[in-house]
Amino acid sequence: MKVLIIEDESPAARRLQKRIEELETSAEIIAVLDSVGDSVEWLKNNSAPDIIFCDVELSDGLSFEIFSKVEVAVPVIFTTAYDEYALRAFRVNSVDYLLKPVDASALEQAFDKWRKHHQTAGTVVNGSAPDEAEATPHSGPANLADRLDQLMKSIQAPHREYKQRFLIKTGLNWISLHVDQIAWFTTEDKVVLLSDFDGNRYPLSHSLDDLDGMLDPAAFFRVNRQYIVSWSAVRSAQSYFNGKLKLRIQPPVEDGVIVSRDRAGAFKEWLDR
Repeated sequence: MKVLIIEDESPAARRLQKRIEELETSAEIIAVLDSVGDSVEWLKNNSAPDIIFCDVELSDGLSFEIFSKVEVAVPVIFTTAYDEYALRAFRVNSVDYLLKPVDASALEQAFDKWRKHHQTAGTVVNGSAPDEAEATPHSGPANLADRLDQLMKSIQAPHREYKQRFLIKTGLNWISLHVDQIAWFTTEDKVVLLSDFDGNRYPLSHSLDDLDGMLDPAAFFRVNRQYIVSWSAVRSAQSYFNGKLKLRIQPPVEDGVIVSRDRAGAFKEWLDR
């Protein structure tokens, strides 16, 4: 099984590669790409892999641009920290949509879906005569509705419970902070810090990618690679250059917090919920 990974965050790519190799001993990671541009060029100039694992937000845009620029006939499994792109992923040749951090059970289920897809395609290649519904498993209103229902269930399941408290060690003491007390999370010098509304900062062992899957998306938003902010911490947002937004948050951050261009639209929708 030849696997292509498209992921612009090196730690996430390494974790995904390790999980894939642990679950599928036959898997060969043939390339790890980090941008829309590089992915398009690679797919144009190399033999197709058996499966693609693809993040949604890449360094130079959304990965959906790849599939509008080059024909991709192989199954795609999307991996992302955000669930608002599910419907767009559904319109691509996707077999699953996994929310980060990707756990082993979700990845194993995704491979099971890929195997079913692969076996169905194989019956056509080998000259069998499946009926019309089997020959085009992703077409037709009924199959469309079934796939959408399955995708939405897979998205919603990890979000039934969110982390409510963080246990933090301060010197010889331990304190427990409820998420309502947390203003924002950031990373500085490879250390993730939590800030409460009083301006106290505490180091955490979780990565920002891990926190994305733990926190209620109605209350917290990943505005860029460095910050996750609470709705209660946002005081104002103003237009910034190149389609970005600049936030004033509480407690304040010197020079403000920038919402990336790719996240600006989703951020405004989040504020308006």
